Amino acid sequence: MEENNITVHVQNPDGTLTSLEAPVDMGLSLMEYLKACEYDILATCGGMALCATCCVDVLEGEEKLNEMTDDEYAMLDTLPDLLPNSRLACQLQLNPAMDGLIVKLHGT
Repeated sequence: MEENNITVHVQNPDGTLTSLEAPVDMGLSLMEYLKACEYDILATCGGMALCATCCVDVLEGEEKLNEMTDDEYAMLDTLPDLLPNSRLACQLQLNPAMDGLIVKLHGT
């Protein structure tokens, strides 16, 4: 693995994990990266924390993530099936501390 990459694992609907090598030197959010990997994320608001269509459930590594902002919390609070580990992927900037993160697309 290159020095500027981390491994992010995505849990598939069948429970298996797909390991992805994500660049941390391009300023991408987790949402942008997952969309680039052709995951089914709508991201209707374009990453502005206004729609919650990029919601992911953090299965492992939640402690590695930045603090949730008030805007992110307010948007997540609109979801009827919110989980304690739900986050907006658009608000998670890829960085070296996130290496080994395991997420699942919310609702899958």
